[in-house]
Amino acid sequence: MKQIQMSHWSVMRLLVVMIICAACSPKKVVERIDTDTIIDLSGRWNDTDSRQVSEAMIIDCLNHPWITTHATSSRGKKPVVIVGAIRNRSMEHVAIGTFINDIERAFINSGRVSVVASAVERDEIRAEKEDQRGFASLETIKEMGLERGADYMMTGEINSIEDREGGTQVTYYQVDLTLTNIETNEKIWLGQKKIKKLIERKRISF
Repeated sequence: MKQIQMSHWSVMRLLVVMIICAACSPKKVVERIDTDTIIDLSGRWNDTDSRQVSEAMIIDCLNHPWITTHATSSRGKKPVVIVGAIRNRSMEHVAIGTFINDIERAFINSGRVSVVASAVERDEIRAEKEDQRGFASLETIKEMGLERGADYMMTGEINSIEDREGGTQVTYYQVDLTLTNIETNEKIWLGQKKIKKLIERKRISF
């Protein structure tokens, strides 16, 4: 009888432990939010930084005299820009492809600049044209040698500096972009954008 009672109490204790564990276990909740919502979880470079930096720098770029000079010398034609290498020199992962897409989007959405495909994209397009020569109808074949050459190339880099003490961290980002005249190698615009983030990690006491 005593052995049965001990077994009964063991089962009860096990049930209590299981209930506590179930109550304490994290529950995954997924919520759809607006893509423009600013959320900083880790304090690292994120989609908001990419979008805001690219938009601000392109606005600054298009408000400088080079674009007026180009319009005068080309009789009102839009400048043609290609976005070249944007290098990540920071201490963390940065989605450079996303940042380049944000720059191209900001240029195109301004309505003042034409953007041509990058070197990698051009290779794929040229391969498609070559393929069309053998398989597409004569009426739909796209000709070689009709690509639009870029007038200017944008290049740049992203750097970061971290300062940490205890549970407090400051991360400083600096984005530098350069617009260069492809024909003359003249740098016609230098842009810079800085971001500083304060991250505090607080201990939770029970």
